[in-house]
Amino acid sequence: MPFKSHSHSLTGSLHWYIEKIEKNRPQALSQSPPMAKLCPFSFLLPLLCFTFFTTISVSTDEADILLSFKASIDDSKNSLSSWSNTSSIHHCNWTGVTCISASSLTVASINLQSLNLSGEISSSVCKLSGLSNLNLADNLFNQPIPLHLSQCTSLENLNLSNNLIWGTIPDQISQFGSMKVLDLSRNHIEGKIPDSIGSLVNLQIFNLGSNLLSGSVPSVFGNFSELVVLDLSQNVYLVSEIPTDIGKLEKLEQLFLQGSGFHGQIPDSFVGLQSLSLLDLSQNNLTGEVPQTLGSSLKKLVSFDVSLNKLSGSFPDGICNAKGLTNLSLHKNFFNGSIPTSISNCLNLERFQVQDNGFSGDFPDKLWSFPQIKLIRAENNRFSGELPDSISMAAQLEQVQIDNNSFTSKIPQGLGLVKSLYRFSASVNGFYGALPPNFCDSPVLSIINLSQNSLSGHIPELKKCRKLVSLSLADNSLTGEIPPSLAELPVLTYLDLSDNNLTGPIPRGLQNLKLALFNVSFNQLSGEVPYSLISGLPASFLQGNPGLCGPGLPNSCHDDQPKHHSAGLTTLTCAMISIAFALGTLMVAAGFFVFRRYSKQKSQAGVWRSVFFYPLRVTEHDLVSGMDEKSAVGNGGPFGRVYILSLPSGELIAVKKLVNFGCQSSKTLKTEVKTLAKIRHKNIIKILGKINITNGVFQVLDPRIPNSFQQEMLGALEIALRCTSVMPEKRPSMFEVVKALQSLSSRTGFSNMELSTLEEHSLPV
Repeated sequence: MPFKSHSHSLTGSLHWYIEKIEKNRPQALSQSPPMAKLCPFSFLLPLLCFTFFTTISVSTDEADILLSFKASIDDSKNSLSSWSNTSSIHHCNWTGVTCISASSLTVASINLQSLNLSGEISSSVCKLSGLSNLNLADNLFNQPIPLHLSQCTSLENLNLSNNLIWGTIPDQISQFGSMKVLDLSRNHIEGKIPDSIGSLVNLQIFNLGSNLLSGSVPSVFGNFSELVVLDLSQNVYLVSEIPTDIGKLEKLEQLFLQGSGFHGQIPDSFVGLQSLSLLDLSQNNLTGEVPQTLGSSLKKLVSFDVSLNKLSGSFPDGICNAKGLTNLSLHKNFFNGSIPTSISNCLNLERFQVQDNGFSGDFPDKLWSFPQIKLIRAENNRFSGELPDSISMAAQLEQVQIDNNSFTSKIPQGLGLVKSLYRFSASVNGFYGALPPNFCDSPVLSIINLSQNSLSGHIPELKKCRKLVSLSLADNSLTGEIPPSLAELPVLTYLDLSDNNLTGPIPRGLQNLKLALFNVSFNQLSGEVPYSLISGLPASFLQGNPGLCGPGLPNSCHDDQPKHHSAGLTTLTCAMISIAFALGTLMVAAGFFVFRRYSKQKSQAGVWRSVFFYPLRVTEHDLVSGMDEKSAVGNGGPFGRVYILSLPSGELIAVKKLVNFGCQSSKTLKTEVKTLAKIRHKNIIKILGKINITNGVFQVLDPRIPNSFQQEMLGALEIALRCTSVMPEKRPSMFEVVKALQSLSSRTGFSNMELSTLEEHSLPV
C-alpha cells in the first residue's frame, strides 16, 4: 500500500494518543502537582522519538538512492518529474514507486514501463534492500545485459523487454540465482544460450523471445522445476531440435517456441506436460507425426498451434479431451485423412484452422453448430459433405473459408441467420441450387465469394448487408437480371458476376459506386453500359456480351439509328469485300506494288490484332513502330526484349515482345494474359493489353488461295483492322470505308464465279 504523508500521520497519532491519555486518566491523577502530569507520558517520548527519527533516516536514504538511480537516466518526456528532493511528495508516492510496510516503509517495486527512458541502468538501485521488482520494459535502454543488477539481493522480478539491450548472454547470468521472473524479450540479444542458464532453478517465468539468438538450445531446462512460462519464440537464427527435457516441467503452463529454427520431431516427452494450457510450435521446420498420445494427455490445453510446419500423418485424435480447448491450428502442413468424430467434444472451440493440408472425407457437421465457434478455415483440402442448416446455431461465427474443396449441397437458409458473419468464402466447390433470399442478411457481412460452383436461379435482392465490400458469384449458372439493389450497397468495391447467364441491362445505379473491379464478362447482358463503368476499367471485363453497347465497345449506341442499320452495314461491308476479291483487272501491276509494301512491313512488325484491357489513346501501329533500338531496355531474355514507350499523355509504359512460345497455343497465351490482367497485387504490374503479331502476314491467309489474289485480300484486311480499332475515334467513317473498298475494286478483275469457288474451299481466318 503506498505511504501517504508519513510524518504528518505520525505526529497526529502522537497528539491523539496524548489526548486519549488525558481524557481517560483517573481523577486522582488530575489532582497531582503540575509536574506530575507529564510523568505517565514521559517514558514513551524517547521511544516514539527514536522510531520517528529512524523512519525519517530510512526515508531520506531511500529517496537519495532513487535520485541517484534517476541521475543516470535520460528522461526526455520528464516522466520522473515527481522524483525530487525539493518536492513535498513522499518518495513512496513518486511515479512508479511502491513501498511496503514491515518494520518500516521500504521500496519494494519500481515500475517505469513505457516512459521513453534511455541512458544507463545504474547499480545504485541495488542499495534498496527491499527491492523485489524492477520493470523497465518498453523503453530505449541501449546497453548489454546489466549483470550488476545481480547485486540486488532481494530482486526476484526483472523485466527489460522491448528495449535496445544487445550483446550475448554471458555465463555470469547464473548470478541471478534468486530470480523468479526474467524477461529479456524483444531486444537485440544474440549468440548461443549458455549452459550456465540452467543455474536459474528458481525461475517461474523465463522469456527470451524475439531476439537474435542462434545455435542449438542446451538441454538444461529440466532443472527449472518451478517454471510456469517458457518463451523462446521468434529467434529465427536458432538451429536446434526441441530439447526433450522440457517434457519434465510438470508445472509448465505456457510454452512458446514459434517462429524459431526448431526442426525434427515433436518430442514424445511432451505427454508429461500435464499442466500445459498454451502450446505454440508454429512457423518452424518440424517434421514427422504428432505423438499419438499427446492430444489425450494434455487435458488442460486451451490453445494448440502447430501450423506452418512440415508435419504429416493423421489428425491428432484425443485433442478434444481438453474440454477447454478454444484454438486448434493445424494449417499449412501435410496432414491427411479425415477429421475424427471426437471433434464433436470440442464444444468450447472458437478457432478451427486446418487449411492447406490433405484432409479428406466428410467435414464434421457438428462443428458448424458449436456455440462459441468464430472462425472456420478449411480451404485447399479435399473435404466433402454438406453445409447444414444448423449453421444458424453458430451465433458467434464470424469467418468461414472453405474454398477449393468438394462440398456439395445447397446454400442453407440458416446461413442468413448468423448475424455475426463478416466473411463467407466457398469458391471452387460443388454448391448448387438457388441462393436463399436471406443469404446476405448479416449486417456485418463484408466478403462473399461463391465463384466456380454450380449455383443457378436469380441473384436475390441484397439490401441488408450494407457493409458488403466484395461480392464474387463468377463462373456459375445464374440467370435473370443483375439486381438493382446492388447499387444501394454504399461500400461495394469489388463485383464479379462473370461467366454466368445473366440477361438484361447493367443497372445504371452501379456507376455511382466506387468500384475498383466490375466484371460481367461472358453473360448475355444487353443495352447501354454507363460511361463511368467503361472508363478506367479493363475492356475485357465487359466482353462476351454482344448485346452491350457504349464508348469503346464493338457496338456503339445511337438512339436515332434503327437497330437493323448496323446489320445492314455489316452486309454492305461484306458485299464490298466480296466484290473486291472478285475484281482483278489491275492485279498484276498493283499487286507488285502492294506486295513490296507489305513485304517491308512484314520484316518489321507483321499483321497485328490487339486486345486492350484499358482504354489507351494510342494505336497498335504507334506501339509497334515505337519498338526500336532506342526504346529497347537491355539485351532481352529468352522470350524477347522489353521496350519503354511514351504515351501521348506523357505516361511511360513497358512493352514486352514475346517470342519463342514453344508448344503453347495462342489460346493458352490469350488465357494467361487475360488472367494476368485481372490480378491486383503490389508485386505484379498492370497488364494494359496484348497485340498478336504473326511471323508473317501470309500466315493468316489460306495457302490454297492463288498468289495473284493475296495482295488485294491484304488490302481488305487492313480496312477491316481499322474498322475494329479499340478506340472509336480511330475507326474510319462509313464514307472512308466505301471509298477504300471502291479503290480496291477498281484494281481487281476476277469473276464472281471464281470468288464462289474460293469461298467454298477457304478456311476461317
